[in-house]
Amino acid sequence: MEPSPARRKLLFVLIVVVLAVLGYYLVLPAPHSTTRTTAAGSAATPTAVGSPVITVAPAVTESPSGGAANIYDWLPFTEQNLTAAAAVATQFSVDYDTYTYTESAGTYIGKMNGLIASELAATLENGYLTPGTAGLRTGQKQISSATATIYQLRAFGSQSLTFVVAIDQHLVSDKGTTNGSNQFAVTLTGSGNSWQVYDIEPASEGNT
Repeated sequence: MEPSPARRKLLFVLIVVVLAVLGYYLVLPAPHSTTRTTAAGSAATPTAVGSPVITVAPAVTESPSGGAANIYDWLPFTEQNLTAAAAVATQFSVDYDTYTYTESAGTYIGKMNGLIASELAATLENGYLTPGTAGLRTGQKQISSATATIYQLRAFGSQSLTFVVAIDQHLVSDKGTTNGSNQFAVTLTGSGNSWQVYDIEPASEGNT
């Protein structure tokens, strides 16, 4: 038996209602917590379903100097102190290997006044006057000039510094002209901008 038009209309309305209710439950968001706790224990704003999640990296705290370390904060002297000591070591090294066969021991040592300790002055003067060395210098009419370059800072303390210095020698004599280079360990004592050399040894042997 075919339903009447009124019944067909009522059936159609019921179907529409059922579909509407079913559609509502299908699109209804799933229940979720309205707040969540961050690692620091504070409540964070809930994230809406479907919204992108943005992660913010923690801020990096830098030191006032931009994070660059100043090595002189760890040393018992300042940059100016080191520069002053290096200047003394360099000038001494030049004077040490600069001489002429016509000059006396007093003249040779006098060039280094203020740069060397009295004990080293006596040692260098004795070496300059050693018969074998003095005889060779005079006999060959030696004239020596030198340049010096600091190679490294080998050791340091609150009142001492040891540099390794390369001394290049240009030697002119009646035997001809020669050039040579040697490294020496030059040790200074002092503080601030006041330094004196108190020892010099071949780098491979002394002040290690």
